[in-house]
Amino acid sequence: MRIGISFLTHENQNLWSNGLDQNIVFLAHLLQQLPFVQSVGLIKVGDQRRRPPQLDSVAEDLPLMSLRDAGEAVDVVIEMGGALDVCWLDWMRARGKKVVYHCCGQPYVAWAETVVFDQPNHFTRPDRCDEVWYLPKDACFAPMLRTMHRCEVHEVPFIWHPRFLDARIREVRAQGYEYGYTRRDASTRGLHVAIFEPNLSVVKSTVLPMLICDAAYRANRDSVTFACALNARRMYECSASQSRVRSLDLFRHRKMGLYERHDTVTVLAQRPNAVVSHQWQNDQNYLYLDVLYGGYPLIHNSPWLKDVGYYYPAFDVQRGAAQLLRAVVEHDAALGEYYARAQDIFDMVHPSSQPNLAAYAERLLHLCQGAAFVPKAGA
Repeated sequence: MRIGISFLTHENQNLWSNGLDQNIVFLAHLLQQLPFVQSVGLIKVGDQRRRPPQLDSVAEDLPLMSLRDAGEAVDVVIEMGGALDVCWLDWMRARGKKVVYHCCGQPYVAWAETVVFDQPNHFTRPDRCDEVWYLPKDACFAPMLRTMHRCEVHEVPFIWHPRFLDARIREVRAQGYEYGYTRRDASTRGLHVAIFEPNLSVVKSTVLPMLICDAAYRANRDSVTFACALNARRMYECSASQSRVRSLDLFRHRKMGLYERHDTVTVLAQRPNAVVSHQWQNDQNYLYLDVLYGGYPLIHNSPWLKDVGYYYPAFDVQRGAAQLLRAVVEHDAALGEYYARAQDIFDMVHPSSQPNLAAYAERLLHLCQGAAFVPKAGA
Protein backbone atom coordinates (compact mmCIF):
# COMPACT_ATOMS: atom_id res chain seq x y z
CA MET A 1 0.00 0.00 0.00
CA ARG A 2 1.44 3.36 -1.10
CA ILE A 3 0.10 6.49 0.59
CA GLY A 4 0.20 10.17 -0.38
CA ILE A 5 -0.82 13.02 1.94
CA SER A 6 -1.61 16.47 0.56
CA PHE A 7 0.76 19.18 1.80
CA LEU A 8 0.21 22.88 1.13
CA THR A 9 3.30 24.94 0.27
CA HIS A 10 3.25 28.73 0.30
CA GLU A 11 5.53 31.73 0.58
CA ASN A 12 7.05 32.43 4.02
CA GLN A 13 5.94 29.02 5.27
CA ASN A 14 6.84 28.45 8.93
CA LEU A 15 6.44 24.89 10.17
CA TRP A 16 7.35 25.92 13.73
CA SER A 17 3.99 27.68 14.10
CA ASN A 18 1.81 25.61 11.76
CA GLY A 19 0.10 22.78 13.62
CA LEU A 20 -1.46 21.26 10.50
CA ASP A 21 1.89 20.91 8.72
CA GLN A 22 3.30 19.26 11.83
CA ASN A 23 0.30 16.93 12.05
CA ILE A 24 0.92 15.77 8.48
CA VAL A 25 4.51 14.83 9.30
CA PHE A 26 3.45 12.99 12.47
CA LEU A 27 0.83 11.01 10.53
CA ALA A 28 3.29 10.19 7.74
CA HIS A 29 5.82 8.84 10.22
CA LEU A 30 3.13 6.80 11.97
CA LEU A 31 1.99 5.26 8.68
CA GLN A 32 5.58 4.39 7.74
CA GLN A 33 5.65 2.05 10.73
CA LEU A 34 2.72 -0.10 9.54
CA PRO A 35 3.95 -3.40 8.06
CA PHE A 36 1.60 -3.34 5.07
CA VAL A 37 2.52 0.22 4.02
CA GLN A 38 5.12 0.25 1.26
CA SER A 39 5.73 4.00 1.04
CA VAL A 40 4.46 7.36 2.31
CA GLY A 41 4.97 10.67 0.53
CA LEU A 42 3.63 14.21 0.43
CA ILE A 43 1.56 15.48 -2.50
CA LYS A 44 2.42 19.11 -3.18
CA VAL A 45 -0.43 21.59 -3.19
CA GLY A 46 0.55 25.24 -3.53
CA ASP A 47 2.80 27.59 -5.46
CA GLN A 48 6.28 26.76 -4.18
CA ARG A 49 8.64 24.60 -6.24
CA ARG A 50 11.05 23.84 -3.42
CA ARG A 51 10.50 22.01 -0.14
CA PRO A 52 10.21 24.22 2.96
CA PRO A 53 13.73 24.14 4.50
CA GLN A 54 12.30 23.33 7.94
CA LEU A 55 10.76 20.18 6.48
CA ASP A 56 14.22 18.87 5.59
CA SER A 57 15.41 19.28 9.17
CA VAL A 58 12.70 17.01 10.60
CA ALA A 59 11.37 14.92 7.71
CA GLU A 60 13.99 14.50 5.01
CA ASP A 61 12.71 10.95 4.45
CA LEU A 62 9.36 12.20 3.10
CA PRO A 63 9.40 12.87 -0.66
CA LEU A 64 7.37 15.83 -1.95
CA MET A 65 5.75 14.85 -5.25
CA SER A 66 3.67 16.66 -7.84
CA LEU A 67 0.07 15.74 -8.57
CA ARG A 68 1.18 14.25 -11.89
CA ASP A 69 3.76 11.99 -10.23
CA ALA A 70 1.39 11.01 -7.44
CA GLY A 71 -1.08 9.61 -9.97
CA GLU A 72 1.14 6.58 -10.52
CA ALA A 73 2.90 6.56 -7.14
CA VAL A 74 0.08 6.21 -4.59
CA ASP A 75 -2.83 3.88 -3.87
CA VAL A 76 -4.36 5.85 -0.98
CA VAL A 77 -4.76 9.62 -1.03
CA ILE A 78 -5.23 11.49 2.26
CA GLU A 79 -6.41 15.04 1.66
CA MET A 80 -5.18 16.93 4.70
CA GLY A 81 -2.91 19.89 4.08
CA GLY A 82 -4.57 21.41 1.04
CA ALA A 83 -7.52 20.72 -1.26
CA LEU A 84 -6.66 18.47 -4.18
CA ASP A 85 -8.07 18.85 -7.68
CA VAL A 86 -11.49 17.17 -7.67
CA CYS A 87 -11.14 15.90 -11.24
CA TRP A 88 -7.85 14.25 -10.28
CA LEU A 89 -9.50 12.65 -7.25
CA ASP A 90 -12.33 11.36 -9.46
CA TRP A 91 -9.75 9.89 -11.84
CA MET A 92 -7.91 8.20 -8.97
CA ARG A 93 -11.12 6.68 -7.57
CA ALA A 94 -12.20 5.51 -11.03
CA ARG A 95 -8.93 3.54 -11.17
CA GLY A 96 -9.66 1.81 -7.87
CA LYS A 97 -7.61 4.09 -5.63
CA LYS A 98 -8.96 5.25 -2.27
CA VAL A 99 -9.43 8.84 -1.07
CA VAL A 100 -9.74 10.00 2.54
CA TYR A 101 -10.48 13.51 3.73
CA HIS A 102 -8.75 13.94 7.11
CA CYS A 103 -10.61 16.78 8.82
CA CYS A 104 -8.32 18.36 11.43
CA GLY A 105 -9.92 21.79 11.84
CA GLN A 106 -13.24 22.50 13.52
CA PRO A 107 -15.67 21.75 10.67
CA TYR A 108 -18.75 23.68 11.78
CA VAL A 109 -17.06 27.03 12.37
CA ALA A 110 -15.00 26.70 9.19
CA TRP A 111 -18.24 26.64 7.20
CA ALA A 112 -20.46 28.86 9.34
CA GLU A 113 -18.03 31.78 9.66
CA THR A 114 -17.48 31.78 5.91
CA VAL A 115 -21.21 32.38 5.45
CA VAL A 116 -21.85 34.73 8.38
CA PHE A 117 -18.82 36.98 7.81
CA ASP A 118 -18.65 36.60 4.01
CA GLN A 119 -15.07 35.40 4.27
CA PRO A 120 -13.16 34.21 1.21
CA ASN A 121 -12.75 30.46 1.39
CA HIS A 122 -12.00 27.59 -0.94
CA PHE A 123 -14.99 25.27 -1.28
CA THR A 124 -14.48 21.91 -2.92
CA ARG A 125 -17.08 19.32 -3.87
CA PRO A 126 -17.96 17.43 -0.66
CA ASP A 127 -18.62 13.99 -2.22
CA ARG A 128 -15.03 13.59 -3.45
CA CYS A 129 -13.85 10.96 -0.95
CA ASP A 130 -14.46 7.40 0.20
CA GLU A 131 -14.17 8.19 3.92
CA VAL A 132 -13.78 11.13 6.27
CA TRP A 133 -11.54 10.90 9.33
CA TYR A 134 -11.97 13.28 12.25
CA LEU A 135 -10.22 13.79 15.60
CA PRO A 136 -11.84 13.03 18.99
CA LYS A 137 -12.29 16.75 19.68
CA ASP A 138 -14.75 16.93 16.78
CA ALA A 139 -16.81 13.82 17.57
CA CYS A 140 -19.99 15.86 18.02
CA PHE A 141 -19.72 16.99 14.38
CA ALA A 142 -19.68 13.43 12.98
CA PRO A 143 -23.36 13.54 11.86
CA MET A 144 -22.71 16.85 10.10
CA LEU A 145 -19.66 15.44 8.30
CA ARG A 146 -21.52 12.27 7.33
CA THR A 147 -24.38 14.27 5.82
CA MET A 148 -22.14 16.75 4.05
CA HIS A 149 -19.68 14.27 2.51
CA ARG A 150 -22.16 11.38 1.88
CA CYS A 151 -19.76 8.69 3.05
CA GLU A 152 -18.57 6.87 6.14
CA VAL A 153 -16.91 8.99 8.82
CA HIS A 154 -14.56 7.60 11.46
CA GLU A 155 -12.70 8.90 14.50
CA VAL A 156 -8.91 8.54 14.49
CA PRO A 157 -6.43 9.28 17.30
CA PHE A 158 -4.90 12.68 17.92
CA ILE A 159 -1.10 12.36 17.64
CA TRP A 160 1.86 14.57 18.54
CA HIS A 161 5.63 14.34 18.87
CA PRO A 162 8.17 16.94 20.10
CA ARG A 163 10.43 16.64 17.02
CA PHE A 164 9.45 20.09 15.69
CA LEU A 165 9.66 21.62 19.14
CA ASP A 166 13.09 20.09 19.79
CA ALA A 167 14.39 21.36 16.45
CA ARG A 168 13.21 24.89 17.21
CA ILE A 169 14.63 24.68 20.75
CA ARG A 170 18.04 23.87 19.26
CA GLU A 171 17.78 26.92 17.01
CA VAL A 172 16.96 29.37 19.80
CA ARG A 173 19.62 27.80 22.05
CA ALA A 174 22.21 28.59 19.38
CA GLN A 175 21.08 32.23 19.68
CA GLY A 176 21.60 32.21 23.44
CA TYR A 177 18.05 31.48 24.62
CA GLU A 178 16.73 28.50 26.55
CA TYR A 179 13.24 27.01 26.33
CA GLY A 180 11.87 25.53 29.54
CA TYR A 181 10.39 26.80 32.77
CA THR A 182 12.85 28.09 35.38
CA ARG A 183 11.81 28.38 39.00
CA ARG A 184 11.46 32.01 40.07
CA ASP A 185 13.75 33.61 42.60
CA ALA A 186 12.42 35.22 45.77
CA SER A 187 12.26 38.67 44.18
CA THR A 188 9.84 37.56 41.42
CA ARG A 189 6.44 36.76 42.87
CA GLY A 190 4.26 36.95 39.79
CA LEU A 191 4.11 35.37 36.33
CA HIS A 192 4.80 36.95 32.95
CA VAL A 193 1.90 35.64 30.87
CA ALA A 194 1.79 34.99 27.12
CA ILE A 195 -1.44 34.57 25.12
CA PHE A 196 -1.07 32.81 21.76
CA GLU A 197 -4.63 32.63 20.36
CA PRO A 198 -4.44 33.50 16.63
CA ASN A 199 -7.60 35.67 16.57
CA LEU A 200 -8.65 34.36 13.16
CA SER A 201 -11.86 32.74 14.41
CA VAL A 202 -14.14 32.69 17.44
CA VAL A 203 -12.68 29.23 18.18
CA LYS A 204 -9.34 30.73 19.25
CA SER A 205 -9.69 34.28 20.56
CA THR A 206 -7.67 36.48 22.90
CA VAL A 207 -10.78 37.88 24.62
CA LEU A 208 -11.16 35.38 27.48
CA PRO A 209 -7.42 35.04 28.28
CA MET A 210 -7.15 38.83 28.55
CA LEU A 211 -10.07 38.94 30.99
CA ILE A 212 -8.62 36.06 33.02
CA CYS A 213 -5.28 37.84 33.36
CA ASP A 214 -6.98 41.08 34.32
CA ALA A 215 -9.23 39.39 36.88
CA ALA A 216 -6.20 37.75 38.51
CA TYR A 217 -4.35 41.07 38.50
CA ARG A 218 -7.28 42.86 40.15
CA ALA A 219 -7.36 40.20 42.87
CA ASN A 220 -3.58 40.38 43.45
CA ARG A 221 -1.49 43.13 41.88
CA ASP A 222 1.65 41.00 42.25
CA SER A 223 0.24 37.98 40.40
CA VAL A 224 0.81 39.16 36.81
CA THR A 225 4.03 41.05 36.14
CA PHE A 226 3.11 41.49 32.45
CA ALA A 227 0.75 40.00 29.86
CA CYS A 228 1.70 39.85 26.18
CA ALA A 229 -1.00 39.01 23.65
CA LEU A 230 0.45 37.61 20.42
CA ASN A 231 -1.46 37.85 17.13
CA ALA A 232 -3.32 40.82 18.63
CA ARG A 233 -1.60 43.87 17.17
CA ARG A 234 -4.49 44.52 14.79
CA MET A 235 -6.82 45.06 17.75
CA TYR A 236 -5.39 48.60 17.76
CA GLU A 237 -7.02 49.11 14.35
CA CYS A 238 -10.58 48.50 15.62
CA SER A 239 -12.18 51.19 17.79
CA ALA A 240 -14.42 48.68 19.60
CA SER A 241 -11.44 46.46 20.41
CA GLN A 242 -9.38 49.46 21.50
CA SER A 243 -11.99 50.56 24.03
CA ARG A 244 -12.24 47.08 25.52
CA VAL A 245 -8.49 46.64 25.81
CA ARG A 246 -8.09 50.11 27.33
CA SER A 247 -10.65 49.25 30.00
CA LEU A 248 -8.36 46.55 31.43
CA ASP A 249 -6.33 47.42 34.53
CA LEU A 250 -3.31 45.63 33.10
CA PHE A 251 -3.35 47.85 30.03
CA ARG A 252 -3.98 51.07 31.96
CA HIS A 253 -1.09 50.21 34.29
CA ARG A 254 1.20 49.52 31.31
CA LYS A 255 1.44 45.82 32.06
CA MET A 256 -0.11 44.50 28.85
CA GLY A 257 1.18 44.62 25.28
CA LEU A 258 -0.28 43.56 21.93
CA TYR A 259 2.15 42.00 19.45
CA GLU A 260 2.39 40.36 16.04
CA ARG A 261 2.59 36.61 15.50
CA HIS A 262 5.61 34.71 16.85
CA ASP A 263 6.13 31.01 17.45
CA THR A 264 5.78 29.52 20.93
CA VAL A 265 9.44 28.68 21.48
CA THR A 266 10.68 32.12 20.42
CA VAL A 267 8.37 33.84 22.91
CA LEU A 268 8.68 31.52 25.91
CA ALA A 269 12.46 31.28 25.61
CA GLN A 270 12.56 34.97 26.48
CA ARG A 271 10.66 36.65 29.35
CA PRO A 272 7.19 35.03 29.50
CA ASN A 273 6.91 32.03 31.81
CA ALA A 274 3.20 31.12 31.73
CA VAL A 275 0.42 30.75 29.14
CA VAL A 276 -3.28 31.50 29.46
CA SER A 277 -5.46 30.01 26.75
CA HIS A 278 -9.11 29.76 25.78
CA GLN A 279 -10.40 27.75 22.84
CA TRP A 280 -13.99 26.92 22.02
CA GLN A 281 -14.79 23.29 21.17
CA ASN A 282 -11.12 22.65 20.40
CA ASP A 283 -9.90 20.41 23.20
CA GLN A 284 -6.87 19.01 21.38
CA ASN A 285 -4.33 21.56 20.24
CA TYR A 286 -0.57 21.46 19.75
CA LEU A 287 -0.13 24.73 21.65
CA TYR A 288 -1.13 22.98 24.87
CA LEU A 289 1.42 20.21 24.40
CA ASP A 290 4.21 22.58 23.39
CA VAL A 291 3.67 24.58 26.58
CA LEU A 292 3.43 21.49 28.81
CA TYR A 293 6.61 20.09 27.24
CA GLY A 294 8.46 23.16 28.49
CA GLY A 295 7.01 22.83 31.99
CA TYR A 296 5.32 26.23 31.81
CA PRO A 297 2.06 26.83 33.72
CA LEU A 298 -0.79 26.31 31.24
CA ILE A 299 -4.12 27.83 32.27
CA HIS A 300 -6.63 26.31 29.85
CA ASN A 301 -10.24 25.17 29.33
CA SER A 302 -9.65 21.84 27.57
CA PRO A 303 -11.62 18.98 29.20
CA TRP A 304 -9.26 16.58 27.43
CA LEU A 305 -6.46 17.91 29.65
CA LYS A 306 -8.59 18.34 32.75
CA ASP A 307 -6.01 16.64 34.99
CA VAL A 308 -3.00 18.38 33.44
CA GLY A 309 -2.03 22.03 33.75
CA TYR A 310 -4.49 24.43 35.40
CA TYR A 311 -7.97 23.71 34.08
CA TYR A 312 -11.04 25.94 34.21
CA PRO A 313 -14.37 25.01 32.59
CA ALA A 314 -15.92 26.55 29.49
CA PHE A 315 -16.04 30.38 29.67
CA ASP A 316 -15.59 30.70 33.44
CA VAL A 317 -13.30 33.72 33.72
CA GLN A 318 -13.36 33.77 37.52
CA ARG A 319 -12.23 30.16 37.80
CA GLY A 320 -9.62 30.79 35.15
CA ALA A 321 -8.29 33.69 37.20
CA ALA A 322 -8.31 31.49 40.31
CA GLN A 323 -6.23 28.89 38.48
CA LEU A 324 -3.75 31.56 37.38
CA LEU A 325 -3.44 32.71 41.00
CA ARG A 326 -2.96 29.08 42.03
CA ALA A 327 -0.17 28.65 39.49
CA VAL A 328 1.58 31.73 40.88
CA VAL A 329 1.65 30.15 44.34
CA GLU A 330 2.04 26.42 43.66
CA HIS A 331 3.81 25.85 40.35
CA ASP A 332 7.44 26.01 41.42
CA ALA A 333 7.00 23.52 44.26
CA ALA A 334 4.98 21.08 42.13
CA LEU A 335 7.12 21.24 38.97
CA GLY A 336 8.25 17.59 39.14
CA GLU A 337 4.69 16.28 39.40
CA TYR A 338 3.63 18.71 36.65
CA TYR A 339 6.17 17.19 34.23
CA ALA A 340 5.11 13.66 35.19
CA ARG A 341 1.43 14.32 34.45
CA ALA A 342 2.35 15.89 31.12
CA GLN A 343 4.50 12.89 30.19
CA ASP A 344 1.47 10.62 30.51
CA ILE A 345 -0.22 12.71 27.82
CA PHE A 346 2.87 12.68 25.60
CA ASP A 347 3.00 8.88 25.82
CA MET A 348 -0.69 8.63 24.91
CA VAL A 349 -0.40 10.76 21.74
CA HIS A 350 2.98 9.43 20.56
CA PRO A 351 2.87 8.31 16.88
CA SER A 352 4.67 5.08 17.81
CA SER A 353 2.32 4.03 20.61
CA GLN A 354 0.71 0.67 19.91
CA PRO A 355 -2.90 1.89 20.39
CA ASN A 356 -2.34 4.67 17.84
CA LEU A 357 -0.63 2.37 15.34
CA ALA A 358 -3.42 -0.20 15.71
CA ALA A 359 -6.17 2.40 15.26
CA TYR A 360 -4.75 3.80 12.02
CA ALA A 361 -3.97 0.31 10.72
CA GLU A 362 -7.58 -0.70 11.32
CA ARG A 363 -8.86 2.37 9.50
CA LEU A 364 -6.65 1.79 6.45
CA LEU A 365 -7.49 -1.91 6.20
CA HIS A 366 -11.20 -1.13 6.48
CA LEU A 367 -10.91 1.59 3.84
CA CYS A 368 -9.05 -0.63 1.39
CA GLN A 369 -10.81 -3.96 1.87
CA GLY A 370 -11.37 -5.55 -1.53
CA ALA A 371 -9.19 -3.02 -3.36
CA ALA A 372 -7.10 -4.44 -6.21
CA PHE A 373 -3.85 -3.06 -4.76
CA VAL A 374 -4.28 -4.99 -1.48
CA PRO A 375 -2.67 -8.46 -1.66
CA LYS A 376 -5.13 -11.31 -1.18
CA ALA A 377 -4.65 -13.52 1.86
CA GLY A 378 -2.15 -16.28 1.08
CA ALA A 379 -1.00 -14.58 -2.12
